[in-house]
Amino acid sequence: MKTKTKDVNDSKTNWIDIPEFKAELIKPFRKLVVHFHDQAGVDAFEKLVKQKLGKQPSIGFPERIVRTYSDKHYVQVEKIMKTRYPVFIISKGRYDSNLTAKALDKMNVDYRIVVEPQEEAQYAKTLKDPSKILVTPFSNLGQGSIPVRNFIWRKAVDEGFNKHWCLDDNISYFTRLNRNLGCVVTDGSIFLAMEDFSDRYENMALSGPQYGFFAIAKSTLKPYVSNTRIYSCILVNNNLLDSKLEERWRGRYNEDTDLSLRVLKAGLGTCLFNAFLQAKAVTMTMKGGNTDELYVDDGRLKTAQSIADQHPDVARVGERFGRFQHVVNYRSFKNNDWLRKAGLMPSGINNYGMVLKYRKGAKTGQEVSND
Repeated sequence: MKTKTKDVNDSKTNWIDIPEFKAELIKPFRKLVVHFHDQAGVDAFEKLVKQKLGKQPSIGFPERIVRTYSDKHYVQVEKIMKTRYPVFIISKGRYDSNLTAKALDKMNVDYRIVVEPQEEAQYAKTLKDPSKILVTPFSNLGQGSIPVRNFIWRKAVDEGFNKHWCLDDNISYFTRLNRNLGCVVTDGSIFLAMEDFSDRYENMALSGPQYGFFAIAKSTLKPYVSNTRIYSCILVNNNLLDSKLEERWRGRYNEDTDLSLRVLKAGLGTCLFNAFLQAKAVTMTMKGGNTDELYVDDGRLKTAQSIADQHPDVARVGERFGRFQHVVNYRSFKNNDWLRKAGLMPSGINNYGMVLKYRKGAKTGQEVSND
C-alpha cells in the first residue's frame, strides 16, 4: 500500500532518521562601522576584541565558536559507509584533472569512470586506480554526453540495479550543510543518506545534492527542495523511468534540465538536497567535456534554445550574467505527490556516524560542539 505524503515541502514530517539539518537567518543585533587611520589602530582593535581582522570586511562579536568551514570536516566514527547503488563518473578530455574521481577516492566511495576508447591510456596514467575505468563501445559521436549517459543506464539495468548514480567529472568535493556551516565530508555517508531518503518514496525519480554556490549558509534553508531540476550528481531511478518515459537521455544540449522536466511532467517526484552539497566547477570554466564539444561559437544560445523548443510551456530563453540562459518555471510541479512506501516511518535523527572535527593543523582531533 502506498500513501501520499501530506506535504512534500514539509521537512518536519519528511526529514526524519536522516542527518540533522538546522538553518537560521543570521542577522546582527546591531552594526557598527569602525574606521582605522593606521595599522596601529587595527592592531589595538584586534587586541581589544581578541580577533584577527585579516582581510575580512566584517566580524561578529563575540566570536562564534563554530565560525568557519575551512578548518573542519566530517569524519566517520562508526564504519565506512558504502553506497547501495553503483556510481558512474562520465568523463571526456579531463584525464589531467580527474576532479570527481579524486574527490571520491578521498571519501573511499567506489565508482567507475566511464571514458571513450581513444582516451583510455591517458586516464590509466593519471587515475589512482586504473581498474576503475569503464570503456565505452563508441567514440567521438558528436552528441555530447547523451550516448555515455544511456550507456551507463543500460549497464546498471543489466547488472540488476534499480538505480544508479551519474556524476559529472568536474566536482572538487562534497559537503554537508548544518547549523549554517558547510563542511567537507570524508566518506560516503551523504550518498547513503540520499539513497535512503529517496528509497522511501515509490515515485522518487531523480535526486541529488545542490550546488554549493546556491546554498547560502547564513540564510534560512530547508534540507531539500521538492520537484525541481537535478544536475551533475544524479541518483536515477532506472526501473521507474523506464516504465514512465518513452526515452532515456535524449537530445544534445541541457540534458539534465530536459530529463528533470519530462520526469516532473509525468507526475513523478524529484528531490534536490540542500543538506548535502557538491562543489562543481562552473560550466565552461574547464576544458574538456561539453566545453570543447558543445559550448563553442553560439553554443550558449543553442543550449538555451533547445530547452525552450522542447518545453515551450515552462521554458524560455533569457539572459543572465551577460550570457544566454534557459529560464524554467518549476512552480507548476511543486505539489507533485511523493508516494511513501508502506510501513512505519522511522523517527529521530541519524547522523550516519558523521562527527564534525577540526582538521589537522587547527585543533587536531577535537570534536566541535554543536551547542
